[in-house]
Amino acid sequence: MRRAAAILLALACCLAVWGAFRLDAPVRAAVVASQGKGWKKSGDFRFQSAVRKYGDWPPLMGACAAALLVARLLKSRRWVRVIAAAMIASTLAGIVANASRLTTGRTRPKESPRIEQGFYGPWHDGRLLVGEPAYNSFPSGHTATAFGLAAVVFFACPAAGIFALSAAGLVAWSSIAMGAHHPSDITVSVIVSFAVAWFVWRWVSGSGGDRIEKFLRMPAAGERPA
Repeated sequence: MRRAAAILLALACCLAVWGAFRLDAPVRAAVVASQGKGWKKSGDFRFQSAVRKYGDWPPLMGACAAALLVARLLKSRRWVRVIAAAMIASTLAGIVANASRLTTGRTRPKESPRIEQGFYGPWHDGRLLVGEPAYNSFPSGHTATAFGLAAVVFFACPAAGIFALSAAGLVAWSSIAMGAHHPSDITVSVIVSFAVAWFVWRWVSGSGGDRIEKFLRMPAAGERPA
């Protein structure tokens, strides 16, 4: 049963990625057409920029660090593990996504039609594209960090996870609406993030969580604090 479920899940992911690539061109055309001369002065632009700013890794880690401190002070062993796992998963998912997007050389939607859309790799036409924002689209780093965090919360507590995933979805949507990423960039990031989060949560639910509690100097289960 587990093997069959894993195969079905893999097929569903492949189908989602295929469908997302099919949507890239029409979505890109719609986004580029919507970004007129006054777009950067609009309320939509300011809102989307704020979502991407505060949905990025540094603000997320700052909020999680504060929440982890509160959970530690309240001696909530479960939420210490959940928040710590979310921080780890968000960081690892972001690392995977950023390592990829720095080397795939995929153009951002907003660069169309100035730059022909495609995957150019780390080196193209005699120049290095690593670190060139216009060629660092695939996959989305913002989406990976946001969904890496949200997926752990969902695995640990589905009720709270729905809200976390909704917030992460807003980050993903803003990335598309601003022309920073294609739907396929977002889809691949979400899949990677859920995979990373699942492995991290399994580890933290077991021996990893014991190590985290020891690092934070939490009293052992059943032990009264000194």
